[in-house]
Order: sequence, then structure tokens, then C-alpha cells
Amino acid sequence: MITSLHLKSCLPSVVRSLILQKTPNIRNMSSITGGLRPAGVVVLHRSLAPAFEKFCQANSGPLPLLGLAEPGKWTLPAPNAASDTRTGCPQFRKYEFGDCTGSLASLEECSGQLRDMVAFLMDCSFSPEAVLETVGLPRRASSGHGHVGAYKTTVPCATIADFCCHLVVTMRPIPKDKLEGLVRACGSMGNKGHPIHIGDPELLGIKDLSRPDYGEPVACQPGDIPVFWPSPVTSLEAVSSCRAPLAFTSAPGCTVMTNLKITEAPARPPTPEGIPEVHHISQGPLHYSIASASAVRKIRELETIIAVDPGHRGIGHLLCKDELLRASLSLSHARSVLITTGFPTHFNHEPPEETDGPPGAIALAAFLQALEKEVSAIVDLRALSLFKELVEEAVEQGVLKSQIPVLTFQGESTGAAQAFLCKDGDPKSPRYYVPPPVRVGVGDGGNELGMGKVKEAVKKHIRNGDVIACDVEADFAIIAGVSNWGGYALACALYILNSCEVHRRYLRKAVGPSGAPGEQSWAEALPSVAKEEKMLAILVRHEVRSGVSGNVGMEVDGLPFHGTHAQMVQKLVDVTTTCV
Repeated sequence: MITSLHLKSCLPSVVRSLILQKTPNIRNMSSITGGLRPAGVVVLHRSLAPAFEKFCQANSGPLPLLGLAEPGKWTLPAPNAASDTRTGCPQFRKYEFGDCTGSLASLEECSGQLRDMVAFLMDCSFSPEAVLETVGLPRRASSGHGHVGAYKTTVPCATIADFCCHLVVTMRPIPKDKLEGLVRACGSMGNKGHPIHIGDPELLGIKDLSRPDYGEPVACQPGDIPVFWPSPVTSLEAVSSCRAPLAFTSAPGCTVMTNLKITEAPARPPTPEGIPEVHHISQGPLHYSIASASAVRKIRELETIIAVDPGHRGIGHLLCKDELLRASLSLSHARSVLITTGFPTHFNHEPPEETDGPPGAIALAAFLQALEKEVSAIVDLRALSLFKELVEEAVEQGVLKSQIPVLTFQGESTGAAQAFLCKDGDPKSPRYYVPPPVRVGVGDGGNELGMGKVKEAVKKHIRNGDVIACDVEADFAIIAGVSNWGGYALACALYILNSCEVHRRYLRKAVGPSGAPGEQSWAEALPSVAKEEKMLAILVRHEVRSGVSGNVGMEVDGLPFHGTHAQMVQKLVDVTTTCV
């Protein structure tokens, strides 16, 4: 619990002088770093104080709360209180019922009303400019003479009582070749230094970087990547949202100079859990994601494990490094995912499906469910009845937590497909997508959907490759010795990412609770030998056959479940759940 005691060293000497003097100790600090700790100010009626304090705690990224001053504890400034008279511009905003009704140089005229109000101080000591300097980047001035621009987003903050608003962010353009160094430098500054988005501003709901909602824009140059951080200006949106009869805030870009020193943590080698890495996951629209070095290492280990070639097909020639990593990062950002499976290989039998594919798809769907994402499956019309039964029995056997929709598409034209996949046929309103939209393919021989990405390698190195090579290219092609293993590895990689605080903070844009409340359900949703045995038994009951041998039995691609596949499942889970 944050109390006024946290501000014992700064409130007596600062707050009253800030609030009541005509020459307050306050100035535009948007480009100043070092020395005393700057803070933003929010003043609310005491009845709103408990809710606002919880709001700040729930959204600590944009609103890191230094402390608060209760009514009646606003003491006179200490004799040594510093004063800054270099600015005569208004430094406070006055809000009435949610609307900004004026700007003030001081709050002296409101001193009577302040007796029943609480002052909050938000830590504004982090500056992106300080990080830019560590990687050798010069400061870029805004286009005007004001503070660097801030933008309203469509990212909702966690709502507490009447405080309900969207995140406000600030942006700095970073040359592409400096991006990796910048992210690592940010990681050394603790959680408040991490960016919350890298790439296309429209993914945050920002339409035009040249028109910030607050302040002046910083222009991007060719080769620059937009990098975004949470902004304390979010407090203005929060104050406006609660529609209090009267409230005050410091103006955007203006901060209080408290008597608290900005202290630097003692130098120590960072742990792999805390070192952030940045990875490019989409070009159109441009999107990067972040995860810790230790999480990345474990996912790369998974990729190596599933790349064994039990069928001696030559799949080593198809491998592309980090496809599992980038695919899982993309899926981690998804709100909804559409999974397709079911390749007919036995045309002389009914059903013609094989046992390689459905178990991996169901395992991935189970983990996406645990992450509370919208999951659907799409199959050929001839297989619709079978897969609905498979899903129902998977739920009954505890392989899936709950039903997933099983769909089919019967149209032929591009327009029909667009109408099926998008709301009202509008490609800007997809029903099933990863933002930004990506396609992930899993295969073990080159004929699977999405393997068009490695088509030339399939034609050159795989037997009959020129005949079987798939033309359809995925954004990411995950190569595994058995396709099911790719589905298992994706589920495991998602567990690793969502258990990684660095990645989780980036996902939630530094708003909302910082913990991982679903971790127990995530562990239960991972593939397991018991669940995969149940899933394969379900397929056997429906006379689904092994792809290589054509046998109806506990095998996949001619390889026995007990031994080969059970051992693979256990190995993947062990790597996933073992602490670094």
C-alpha cells in the first residue's frame, strides 16, 4: 500500500510550493534527465483517492506512483526548497466534470478547495532520450518548441471504479540497425524502461504520427522503426474519464522537481530472464516482438528437438532457423486463431485421414484455449462430421477443456473466401486472425499446407519433391520429423513466452496486472503423454490410419506411440517446464 510516508522527503519541501506559489518549482522536463526525480501531479477529491491509487497500481507502466499527500498533510515548504522561475507558462490543467476548463500557472486561487483534495505524484524519471544516448543516438528535437508528442491509443487500461481510459504513449524513431541495442539498453533500466510496441502505429490505433494528441511530433527518417513507451500523460485521460466535479493535473510535458534523487542501481551482470531480445515477426504491417534471452533459448531448443528425421526424408534441408520462435511470438499476440488439419492419404478407406495432424492441431488448440484466445478449426466438407466427433470426444476425455467450433468452407471464389474469413467481407475486419495477420505452416515432408515457403528445397532434396511440393506459402514454416510434433512444440513455445515476464509485459502494453494468473491452467493445458495417448486412441476408434503404414493402431507415420511419440512429448514438456 502506498501512503504519504513514501513522500516524506519531498512533499513538505515541494508540494505546497508547487501548488500555492505563483512561481512554482515546475518546468518542462520532457528533454531533461539526471539529478532530482521529476514527477507528474494529479489532484483529486479525497473520495476518489482510494480508487485512483488502485488505478495507478493496476496500470503501473504509464502511471508509476511515487506516493500521495492526504488532505491536511500539505505542510509549508522547507526553507531550502528550491524554486525555478524560468518559466511563466501555465503548468496545471483544471478539469470540471471531465472537461479541461482552463490552464493555470499555480493553484493559489483554488487553495480553499484543495483542503479536501489529495495530491498524487507520478514518477516521470524515465526518459527515452537517456536510453538513446547509451546506444549512441543523438536526441531528435520535436518539430516545434513544445514537449515530445504523445498519442492516444485503443489499448484499454485496467478499469478501476470510474477510472476507465485508454493508454497514452510516446514515440521515438529508431534506426533499424540500432533497434537490438536499444531494447537491450532498455532492459537494463528495469521494467519502466521496456518499450510496449515496436512497429506500425496503427496496431495501437494511431492513424497519423505527424498529429499527436499532445505535444509536437518527432519525424521518422527513412530506415527508422517507430518505438513506443507508455506515457504518464495517461493520467490526464484517467482524470477526464472519471468526470469529477473538480480535478487538477500538471500540464503535458511539465513535471514537479521533487527532492528525491534519481538513483542508479549498482552494476551487476543481467540474468538471462531479464535480458530482452527483439524479433521481427511481420513486415506488412511492420511488427516486432520482445522476449527474454532465456525464453528464446528454450524455444530454439524445442525447434532442434522436433527436427530429428525418423523417416530419413531429408527434412534437414528444409529447416529455416527461428521459424518456431517467430511463429509462436505471432500466435502469442493473437486474439483469434483458425487452425486447419486433416490430410487425406488413404483413399481406399473411410475415413481417408491419417493420424498425423489432428493430435498436434488439438494440442495447439488446447493451449490457445488456456490463453483465452478464440480458436476455431476448419476442415474439408467431407471430414466435417468426423472432426466434430473428434472434438466432442477430446472434450469428454479431458484433452480439450471445452468445445471449439469446427467449420468448413464450400465456396470457390476469392470473394467467397473473403466473406467467410471477414466480417461483412471487409478485409479490415477479419474474424480469424493474428494481428497482424500471419500464416503458420507445420510439415514433415513438404507437401503440407504452407510448405510453399520451402518449395525449392522440397523439389531439390525430398523424394518426388517436384510432384508433391506444396505451392501455398506460409509466413512461417515449422519443420518437424512428424507434423504432430510441430503442434506440440508450438503449444510448448507459447507456454514459455507467456511465462516470460519480459514478453508478458510487452503483450499487455504495461497496463493491467503484472502477474500471470493463468499459469496453473497453462501447465495443465500443455501436451502430455496421457493426453496424447487418449487423443490417438480416439482416432483409432474412428479407424483413422497411420500415414506411412496404413495401420489402424497406436502409431503415427509408422512409428509406435509408446516409445517414439511418448518420448518426444515428454522431452518437449521437460524442456518447457524446467527452470533455467
